[in-house]
Amino acid sequence: MSRKITIIGAGSVGATIAYTLSQDNIASEIVLIDINKAKVEGEVMDIIQGTCFRDPISIIAGDYEDAKDSDIVIITSGVARKPGQSRLELAQTNVNIIKSITPQIVAVAPNAMYIIVSNPVDILTHVFTKISGIPENQIIGSGTMLDTARLRCGIAEHFNVAQSNVHAYVFGEHGDSSFIPWSKATISVVPVDEYEQTMEKSGLDVDPIDKEAMLQYVQKSGGKIIANKGATFYAVSSSVCKICNILLASTDTLSTVSTMMHGEYGIEDVCLSTLVLIGPNGVQRRIEVSLTDEEVALLHKSADTLKDIISQLEI
Repeated sequence: MSRKITIIGAGSVGATIAYTLSQDNIASEIVLIDINKAKVEGEVMDIIQGTCFRDPISIIAGDYEDAKDSDIVIITSGVARKPGQSRLELAQTNVNIIKSITPQIVAVAPNAMYIIVSNPVDILTHVFTKISGIPENQIIGSGTMLDTARLRCGIAEHFNVAQSNVHAYVFGEHGDSSFIPWSKATISVVPVDEYEQTMEKSGLDVDPIDKEAMLQYVQKSGGKIIANKGATFYAVSSSVCKICNILLASTDTLSTVSTMMHGEYGIEDVCLSTLVLIGPNGVQRRIEVSLTDEEVALLHKSADTLKDIISQLEI
């Protein structure tokens, strides 16, 4: 089946997403759009020359009109985060960018599923939801998919188990107010809080997990990578391509993506990540799993952090 994916923004993240998609069979057509025409043409040439060992695929450096009939539109445009800069400090500049992009892309691709990746992703997802006129079920922020991947990587490394055995999530903002609902974290079917004792009963020595250190690992990984190499793009690309796979699949999947809240956990009118059922029809519903009182309070704190920034923006 023909599947068309448009990516707006050919920076490190957008180009890496295009390359990752080109190496899979998710899409049969990829359109890459960027204000820097030479850059996007170079990226497309480099990517297409690496597709000779797969089924034929169309990859073009296009303009907005080339996004017509896209199944998915991925927005990555924005000013990159600098070393030491928080995602929220990017807010107004990148809000202005998404405000300029939105009317151009929705005019040609009103039926596409939209994945917002640009940072601060929760705020930009909120803005896009408010100004685009696109139905909410078609709008998904990449949210804490990447944070969740980092968490599972950290837990797997700590306990020396396969990442596929780790079932744990990051909720809230994709940023410094995120949190880990440890009450829902398991390794296979064993709650993380019981894992040490369970392994000891089986004759294996396991070090207890430092939950605060693990949260810091999740929250500070992006900043450390940016400080060391200038940008993050591999892991976020994998996360976004996973969302594409889910949206083009035949069944729904529970994922931590950013969507507009409508009273779940007592939170309204802000986009952040909780468990969301998404699939071929986009956002189906937010799943309100039971959390501890402390975890609900942390979710509210994250929502309030985002609302405070939004209240200071020109939208």
